[in-house]
Amino acid sequence: MKTIPSFTIDHIRLLRGIYVSRKDQVGDETITTFDIRMKEPNREPALAQGALHTIEHLAATFLRNHPVWADKVIYWGPMGCLTGNYLLLKGDLQSNDIAELMKETFRFIAEYEGEIPGAAPKDCGNYLLQDLPMAKWEASKYLHEVLDNLTENNLNYPQ
Repeated sequence: MKTIPSFTIDHIRLLRGIYVSRKDQVGDETITTFDIRMKEPNREPALAQGALHTIEHLAATFLRNHPVWADKVIYWGPMGCLTGNYLLLKGDLQSNDIAELMKETFRFIAEYEGEIPGAAPKDCGNYLLQDLPMAKWEASKYLHEVLDNLTENNLNYPQ
């Protein structure tokens, strides 16, 4: 069986950042999959499930309501390894193209107050698995330590 591309990335050297994971052609449209890596794999604790679930709800809601990007958003969701999220957008894009969008998204999460969108039994399959204080803490940490200080090492996978 062929190894899928995401399993060929050197996770030992991978830093937190924004990476182009893959690009796929769907009809005439290019879909860019971004790796929004919030934790260094295998070197720091993974995101807690409740925090990651809350980040998912808040980021998906924010992105799908964004005045510029909403029509380009295909999907936002957590990685199974709990070290980040995937963002799929319409368009042939690079990491730098969404740096400001990610800053806006994580600032929104870090400053969010109120009820978590979609965190009710009729809206979510595991609505009790939410942790807003920890989601805000993780979002703020990622925003200030990574997104506000992006370099080529945080925008391109290690070779």
